[in-house]
Amino acid sequence: MTEAEAAEAAALRRFHEAMRLRKYSARTMRAYAGQVRRFLGYAKQEALPLHPDTVKRYTLGLEPFSSAYINQAISAIKFYALHGLGWPKPSVAYVRPKRQKKLPQVLSTEEVLRLIGAVANRKHRALLMLIYASGLRVGEAVRLRPSDVDHARGTVRILQGKGRKDRQTLLSKQAAQALLTYLKTDGQHSGWLFPGQRAGRHLTERTVQKVFEEARQRAGIAKQVSVHVLRHSFATHLLENGTDLRYIQELLGHESPRTTQIYTHVSTRDIRRIVSPLDRLTLPDRDE
Repeated sequence: MTEAEAAEAAALRRFHEAMRLRKYSARTMRAYAGQVRRFLGYAKQEALPLHPDTVKRYTLGLEPFSSAYINQAISAIKFYALHGLGWPKPSVAYVRPKRQKKLPQVLSTEEVLRLIGAVANRKHRALLMLIYASGLRVGEAVRLRPSDVDHARGTVRILQGKGRKDRQTLLSKQAAQALLTYLKTDGQHSGWLFPGQRAGRHLTERTVQKVFEEARQRAGIAKQVSVHVLRHSFATHLLENGTDLRYIQELLGHESPRTTQIYTHVSTRDIRRIVSPLDRLTLPDRDE
């Protein structure tokens, strides 16, 4: 191993150790490691030193990618520079792109019914029902333990969700019944509410996405959406039924109310009350 390779290996060890000490999630650690690996590969390929100017050149070259991807790359490289290489904080003037504001897609209540009806497997049906009924992220759902579901109080406890925060959300009666039916008939021999194929492991997020995609196709839903649409639909349908935005924020585990307010732009509750000016006109019958 050359001196340069040894220095890089040591920097990467410090980088990973700093993430572990801060209790970053496994997903964030994988994402950051991938971003840093691509940056280091670029520097080697271009024969450029690890210098702030190299960081600027690299991040400017990411322009064709989404704002979210670029911001993640900047965050990862900034963390590596600070904790792996030991650069001082103001060493690079990072220019972050503005986040693209896209309205989330949602399913109608009729589409949700069709989707659930298209799932024959009891475990998979209970899982999708719970994600929608409780507004869970898929990563939160697959990591639930049986003890996290309180049937007596009608609540679901999410431990160390996004942002490493605990919260409680509601448990619907129908989702609770689906869970009881699944647990009674399929049994439980694992510490996970939704165990995977491998002993001691929970279902993977990829498996849940595959289950959702197969159900979406069987249900004849044309929208190109991921399983996360169930969480968006949960929030939107609550809002349309008159639930206060502050309660929805707590159920979703959003730190800022601004994050939850996006559902006011998706909800059709107030839009349906507005009469289009065209519908106030009496149009001539073209067939006469």
